[in-house]
Amino acid sequence: MALIVQKYGGSSVSDAESIKRVAKRIAESKRAGNDVVVVVSAMGDTTDELLDLAQQVTPAPPQRELDILLTAGERISMSLLAMAINNLGIKAKSFTGQQAGVITDAVHGKAHIVDVVPSRVRETIEKGAVAIVAGFQGVTRDTNDVTTLGRGGSDTTAVALAAGLGADVCEIYSDVDGVFTADPRIVPAARKVERLTYEEMLEMAASGAKILHLRCVEYGRRYDVPIHVRSSFSGKEGTLVTNRPLTAENGEELPMEDPIITGVAHDRSEAKITVVGVPDVPGTAARIFEVVATAGANIDMIVQNVSAAQTGLTDISFTLPEGDVPGTLAALKAAQDELKYDSLQFDDQVGKLSLVGAGMKSSPGVSAKLFGALRDAGINIEMISTSEIRISVVTREDSLDDAVRAVHTAFGLDGETEAVVYAGTGR
Repeated sequence: MALIVQKYGGSSVSDAESIKRVAKRIAESKRAGNDVVVVVSAMGDTTDELLDLAQQVTPAPPQRELDILLTAGERISMSLLAMAINNLGIKAKSFTGQQAGVITDAVHGKAHIVDVVPSRVRETIEKGAVAIVAGFQGVTRDTNDVTTLGRGGSDTTAVALAAGLGADVCEIYSDVDGVFTADPRIVPAARKVERLTYEEMLEMAASGAKILHLRCVEYGRRYDVPIHVRSSFSGKEGTLVTNRPLTAENGEELPMEDPIITGVAHDRSEAKITVVGVPDVPGTAARIFEVVATAGANIDMIVQNVSAAQTGLTDISFTLPEGDVPGTLAALKAAQDELKYDSLQFDDQVGKLSLVGAGMKSSPGVSAKLFGALRDAGINIEMISTSEIRISVVTREDSLDDAVRAVHTAFGLDGETEAVVYAGTGR
């Protein structure tokens, strides 16, 4: 008997028929002798619809009230799913994030989980029932206010619960069969990856791969929770994310050769800000990014040009999520007299492509092949950043899809069959 935490995304529970199909899968897992805890997202586009409704009422809804509103989506799906499971003759009980013991900090809209106390969930599974938990939400310890975890928060809820319960595996269900070498909506020839390390998956998630949320993978690595990414629309084995060694049936550890390249990720949700005419003296860059930090912006790439000898001035460019741009521009403008820069430039027509693979650190020529593929496709590179297992470049957004396909083919990642996105969302 295993303890399994399963998470189902919005595309998997988009309507009544989908909920009943998911309930059947959960019932089958329970009848196979497993203890099952389920984390569920809001149905389909419910969260976006609730956000739109709030915007119709007021252009600036208070974040505390917005959190209370948005958690309604997961509460609807959790209760409907529990009803469907009970209808199949399996006992099931639903819980909000608060009832499940998901404790967060007090940052509304993008709270972080600080503790999980799943006593009611544990009691439910010990009594032989399935526990259904609303994802994406928690509660503050001091004020008891409801909070939301931000986009992808249901993934994080599932892995955090798996860690808190000591689960054998956390299964993340979506409408694709696993993690692919590229987004199958852009590269139909993308291949499913059988196994990934946490480090590779972290780089893929941070680089724009939407299949798993970055914080979910971080949580999995910290608490050594194996994450199995698979589809709720098929019975195929998915992608296992773990650092645990591969073993045979007799428990013997098997050798595993890491491929040079794991995949190609992309992100079109970033923008670029350039601070023009910055005095090239010690401490200036530090002060610029201190100002940016006060705006709460998450910086990705940074490039500083060589200063002009005649003027002693330089330009500093950086990328950040589009949602962080207004606050960052406002903070920089307010500090212009102190920073003594000439002007600010803003560009939201950029896209990021990232090549990820644990094998690249010991394989010469990867950079040359990447840049050669982009050159041959006529794609210009604006910024570059690297880590031990990743190379990222910024290009024009309208050439990003062509760039992904060109690089994917250049590194021999194309498969022989077309990948399937069952519900069309990739979530």
